[in-house]
Amino acid sequence: MKRKLISAIGVAAMMVSIAACGGDNGDEGKTGADGYAGQTLTVWVMDGSSPDQWQKDVAAAFEKKTKAKVKFEIQQWNGIQQKLTTALSEENPPDVFEIGNTQTPAYAKTGGLADLADLKSEIGADWTESLNNSSVFEGKQYAAPWYFANRVVIYNKKVWEDAGIKETPKTRDEFYDALKTIGDKTDAEPIYLPGQNWYHFVGLVVGEGGELVKKDGDKYVSNLADPKVAAAMETYQKFQALSKAPKDKDEATPQQGEVFGKGNVGAFIGMGWEAGIAIEANPKIEKEIGYFTIPGDTADQPEGVFLGGSNLAVAAGSEKQALAKEFLKIALSDKYEGQLAKLNGVIPNKESLQSNLTGNAAAEAAAPAAAGGGTTPLIPEWAAVENAPNPIKTYMTAVLNGKSPAEAAAQVEDEFNKRLSQES
Repeated sequence: MKRKLISAIGVAAMMVSIAACGGDNGDEGKTGADGYAGQTLTVWVMDGSSPDQWQKDVAAAFEKKTKAKVKFEIQQWNGIQQKLTTALSEENPPDVFEIGNTQTPAYAKTGGLADLADLKSEIGADWTESLNNSSVFEGKQYAAPWYFANRVVIYNKKVWEDAGIKETPKTRDEFYDALKTIGDKTDAEPIYLPGQNWYHFVGLVVGEGGELVKKDGDKYVSNLADPKVAAAMETYQKFQALSKAPKDKDEATPQQGEVFGKGNVGAFIGMGWEAGIAIEANPKIEKEIGYFTIPGDTADQPEGVFLGGSNLAVAAGSEKQALAKEFLKIALSDKYEGQLAKLNGVIPNKESLQSNLTGNAAAEAAAPAAAGGGTTPLIPEWAAVENAPNPIKTYMTAVLNGKSPAEAAAQVEDEFNKRLSQES
């Protein structure tokens, strides 16, 4: 999978109101002997999301079933929020489009997305709940889960072998003990964990059953003072103490894959594609790289993870909504959802399709955590929170520099709440 795709996953959009044109389902009733012959469905997909072979096979199946054609238009992540916002307000929007999972609520709120409750009833009964959550807004199904990815432990087999560690850990305590052993018995840095790898922190909060925001009357406010959030931060702090990484930088400053590629780091927590950065920096390290699921509190429950990914939606202003749903039935079918998972190494929308990841070590390590994963708060108001300087990052660094979680939460609360009150 292309690095630029995954790095864009999970970026919340700043939205403006969409004056969505109400779809009149203009293609309803046109499914006679010739199906939808002569019609062309426009589908926007992001660069790197759907391999050429997948597009070709889906288009052929779609044409065979409906007699219509599909036109895939490749979009770039940079600037897509404004481009899509504009397109959905016009008379001829894309009929189907890919949308980041954490962006979906903002578009649903503005009325740009068609209700897909009937599609969910027909083909979505066994969609993994944690993956489908971002497609639902205020109880209604406004999109369909497509593909996902989450972080894993990427480790240096040689460093672990030099430390005498023979098996990968299955619990959080075993993971910590293994890293301590690396520190005690080798010259390697046990783990490279910068102070602001905040998506990993979000995963820890998910694992604790916590929430970053809470409802106060009719508005959302910071929930960083919650004991569950504090417990997640304390876990982060415990592991970060084993790292030499800066406490005030994130995983891209510098790229943690490049640091790992030097060969003197036991492990880091990142997306599977980040191993490619290490290999690019030092091709010799490729044979030493391994992957395992981030261990949780117990062996039967992996650590909480942030689920980045994309949904597929239908424009409320499309005049081809019925045809669009026929496309989704094909694209999201077990055959083509499984094919996408296999080709791109992404988590499919059903646990039953994870067998398609066999042979892809990074994807196999990521899959077990998906069912228990989560996202940043799925509310339109979240959009402004991630803008630099991200108050979550500020909170993390404050704790790592000695403040208690409660003190750090109080330090950023005003800014956090100010951002949550901005119109999106």
